[in-house]
Amino acid sequence: MSTPYPFTAIVGQDDLRLGLLLNAVSPAVGGVLVRGEKGTAKSTAVRALAALMPEVAVVPGCRFSCDPASPDPACPDGPHAEAAGVARAARTVELPVGASEDRLVGALDIERALSEGVKAFEPGLLADAHRGILYVDEVNLLHDHLVDLLLDAAAMGASYVEREGVSVRHAARFLLVGTMNPEEGELRPQLLDRFGLTVEVSASRDTDERVEVVRRRLAYDDDPEGFAARWAEEENALRERIAAARALLPRVVLGDGVLRQIAATCAAFEVDGMRADIVMARTATALTAWAGREEVTADDVRQAALLALPHRRRRNPFDAPGLDEDKLDQTLDEAGPQENSDDDDPDPGPDGGGDGGGGGGVPPQADGEDRTPPQPPQGQGSEGDSPSPAPEGAPGRPAGGEQQPVAAAEPFRTKMLSVPGLGEGAAGRRSRARTEHGRTTGARRPEGALTKLHLAATVQAAAPHQRARGRSGRGLVVRRDDLRQATREGREGNLVLFVVDASGSMAARQRMSAVKGAVLSLLLDAYQRRDKVGLVTFRGKEAEVALPPTSSVDAAAARLESLPTGGRTPLAAGLLKAHDVLRVERLRDPSRRPLLVVVTDGRATGGPEPVALAGRAARLHRSEGTASVVVDCESGYVRLGLAGELARELGGTAVTLDELRADSIAGLVKDVTAAGRAA
Repeated sequence: MSTPYPFTAIVGQDDLRLGLLLNAVSPAVGGVLVRGEKGTAKSTAVRALAALMPEVAVVPGCRFSCDPASPDPACPDGPHAEAAGVARAARTVELPVGASEDRLVGALDIERALSEGVKAFEPGLLADAHRGILYVDEVNLLHDHLVDLLLDAAAMGASYVEREGVSVRHAARFLLVGTMNPEEGELRPQLLDRFGLTVEVSASRDTDERVEVVRRRLAYDDDPEGFAARWAEEENALRERIAAARALLPRVVLGDGVLRQIAATCAAFEVDGMRADIVMARTATALTAWAGREEVTADDVRQAALLALPHRRRRNPFDAPGLDEDKLDQTLDEAGPQENSDDDDPDPGPDGGGDGGGGGGVPPQADGEDRTPPQPPQGQGSEGDSPSPAPEGAPGRPAGGEQQPVAAAEPFRTKMLSVPGLGEGAAGRRSRARTEHGRTTGARRPEGALTKLHLAATVQAAAPHQRARGRSGRGLVVRRDDLRQATREGREGNLVLFVVDASGSMAARQRMSAVKGAVLSLLLDAYQRRDKVGLVTFRGKEAEVALPPTSSVDAAAARLESLPTGGRTPLAAGLLKAHDVLRVERLRDPSRRPLLVVVTDGRATGGPEPVALAGRAARLHRSEGTASVVVDCESGYVRLGLAGELARELGGTAVTLDELRADSIAGLVKDVTAAGRAA
């Protein structure tokens, strides 16, 4: 076994280390989610924490790590006779992103269960992590149903496996630690809420600190055991402090005044539910024990809020986690004892003063901060490809005919656009697909391990052979060849590639605002349906990939917000660039079906024969069966219907901005027509 990097040798990352240590002191805090860019010691710190955890006593031979002092009465390996326990180190169990449900929760031997009535159970990772650490690297990339199982087990302290009327339960209490890079996509808000604490980490910009990080890492790589030995004294001291804090924890007093401050803080920041209050109380208690005190103070409550609340204030995928520290201080003062509420400074400064930092490693974010991009002057732009420009260099009018970005209109709920047919992509909520979860549609012979038994089909396959197999008792004689796998139909996530016209014909201020609002609405829809998204824009003489396909929908929203407009309409270039993107993505992820969303008024200008070239590019997508929809942005009394013609060339469907709304009376939900479907 390799020597882990010492926890005390980690340079900086104070919030990360504190969050992990508080969970080591009090696992009831509920785990920690570590958010940050790659290469910031997230995984190193989690793996190093295991060496600091106290040893655990287990029942000899128990696969579920039962405590000999109070063994689990429902343990599948029980009942356990009284015996001396065996001490072992706390485990760190890593859950791979590509793990199956059976690998996580365990698997039943269905054949023995049906024929012998025996609960033959193979434990999963949840059983291995009992009374230890369960570490999920890139938790935001984990399939949703696995995250649900994981967090349910963490909340209940037990794991349940149910298969065709046969059930197994075992204890599963562990310290849950997840790490993620927000650039690769966000967790759903309801899943964020299930993590007790969150910390933001980033690489230091201090030269001396970065030098020390490199120096220590090189020394560790050259001689891991020697490097660990040099930090052994600090590691032992920290291990003893954790043990002392655990022993002190039951004696910590959480007074009514402090509880009032916790409740007032959660109410002031409008967090949902009561979990935040409970987590804050447990975190403040752990902070007090970690400091060696027995009474929680307002400072403990403040630090607990900075760790427990930022991720609970996130309302949609475009909100950045954060906490306004000025508002936090004001709330704590108002909810604190009156005799301590006087302020020596009669002039606190203007509202919103101070740095508004997020605390707890969270980037600053003041509630009143204005993020609206600058607006172009009124009347700028027109319906044509050559809007009347302000003088070059005038305010709001950069040189070269480019207009400054405009803000998106208010997003709305959109109609669902889906890919026809039956796919086999990643689980999601958009198009029909064969999935592991969903309604049962039939049965087939299993390929590999059996995961979802179709009981009726299995009995039907075994029934004709009972006499030949010498059946004499009540049990059914089942062979491996009789087992049938249930085929299920659910929904998949797709790759939604947006091709957005940013030319001068779209640059009229009100129109582009409405277009951005529509794309933003579709991005929100893609987030809710677990899609990957990409963004291609075209204007002037060329097209560019503004955002390669990613699960980070908020990154697409950020690129959309800063999208400039102006120039001619190279529609063919946009479609060809989209074709290149889809070709590469088919090689990377062939099971994920694409949905092409072209947002344009259908005009094509610039270059020789722009209309004919755009038609050939559209037919190229149609020939490859790419499902597509054209969002028609043409407005005014006189309409040319060019977007509809483009949709016909693509073999797809055209919808207007008004028809895109879910509450529109223009029509029902529109399925995208695939190429050749009409034939």
